Amino acid sequence: MSTNTLADAPDQHLTVLLEEAVAALVTNPDGCYVDGTFGRGGHSRHLLSQLAAKGQLMGIDKDPRALETAAELAKEDERFTICHGSFIQLAEFLKEKGWTGVNGILLDLGVSSPQLDDASRGFSFMKDGPLDMRMDTSRGLSAAEWLAKATEVEISDVLYHLGEERHSRRMARALVKARQEEPITRTSQLAEIVKAANPSWEKHKHPATRAFQAIRIHINRELDDLKDLLDQAMDLLLPGGRLVVISFHSLEDRIVKRFMRDAARGDAHLPPDMPFRQDQLNITLKLVGKAVKPTAEEIAHNPRSRSAVMRVAEKLNKEN
Repeated sequence: MSTNTLADAPDQHLTVLLEEAVAALVTNPDGCYVDGTFGRGGHSRHLLSQLAAKGQLMGIDKDPRALETAAELAKEDERFTICHGSFIQLAEFLKEKGWTGVNGILLDLGVSSPQLDDASRGFSFMKDGPLDMRMDTSRGLSAAEWLAKATEVEISDVLYHLGEERHSRRMARALVKARQEEPITRTSQLAEIVKAANPSWEKHKHPATRAFQAIRIHINRELDDLKDLLDQAMDLLLPGGRLVVISFHSLEDRIVKRFMRDAARGDAHLPPDMPFRQDQLNITLKLVGKAVKPTAEEIAHNPRSRSAVMRVAEKLNKEN
């Protein structure tokens, strides 16, 4: 089986921090691992190449198209299985599989290149298409459906909190006014409305970038799902098991960084003047190295990797 060093053959997707993520994740070749964001399978393929015959890998993805690629991989390698859904269902999937825990969980957050490049998915302002933005097109509200019913305040809050868009109120006002004239159902419509409402364009950044990002994160509950998975991770990881998370957005990375830092510190809220032993602080994780970013070579080969940040933590043994 090919190790697929950088490019996934399906849809020409480029896997970010491939070697670094797999090297950090696999500590036991005979163990059980989870790729919580299968995508087009780049990490999963390389993971399987590093596992022994007894090793097992579970892939999870919301995207029906990703499942098609995963089904082919499952036919090629019996050590691999795929589950349709969100990684927040991991406990349920493990129970169905009969696994009592896992040696590693990998999350590669955000949107894949095939999703961005496919105009029919509605993720990008670069090509006109239906305003969908759902990772899982089989359930939930599309972006168009949400924009049709959300209040001006709700839209403004999403743009501000999830897109860090300082002109969120102006944009929300413009969107509500525009939808009274005709439904906002195309990516080109959304991009033009937001663009016209943005009075200060950032250099080298489309004026609708933050708005598209915010709506996508909201529609897919991306930050909520991430928080839920992190809360579950401590119960699902076996002692010595690792959590590897690749983020592409400052809000995601902030959540991951804070979670790992707090778990590595333990009960830091305890009175500082009280004499507590290290084993009384309820420290559950240890940080593994510093944050890892793509090399200049990888960024040159795949510009979309430039904002990636990978963080790694390991679950401690109870006796530690």
